[in-house]
Amino acid sequence: MGATLFNRPTTGHRPAAALFDRRLHLADQAPASRTTDQIATATLVPKAYLSKVLQGLCQANIVHSKRGLGGGMILTKSPSELTILDVINAVEPIGRIRECPLGLTAHGVRLCPLHKRLDNAVALVEKAFRQTTLAEILTEPTDSRPLCDFPSGHDASTTMSLPVT
Repeated sequence: MGATLFNRPTTGHRPAAALFDRRLHLADQAPASRTTDQIATATLVPKAYLSKVLQGLCQANIVHSKRGLGGGMILTKSPSELTILDVINAVEPIGRIRECPLGLTAHGVRLCPLHKRLDNAVALVEKAFRQTTLAEILTEPTDSRPLCDFPSGHDASTTMSLPVT
């Protein structure tokens, strides 16, 4: 089971959060791609770590890396075609409880009542993320501040975007 589901999010979750953030808006018709440096600066995620996360997103065909002048990361699909679960599974899949997490051989793959309920709760989260697109998150009205802090000198009221190819 992924411990991160029940714990406070860590720096490892910022790249995924950045994809949902209104300020790193996944727009359908953005003018240009975003470089790893631009994303790292906006999300405060170390570039080396972010590169590994973006590599996972590339392998899952969620983003495409375009090299050269004007290059960067570009979404491969419209935000209305990508679910939160798609992104999460590309970065760090949600861990389901398939066998006794305590390693009790007597339990094997038959979960005890507590672990069965925990897995059922994880299944509900997984279902909710499977049914929610990035477009829904991006268009939902909110008064919440961005999921990531912006460096001084950056106007957080402007929208950065990862375009769709």
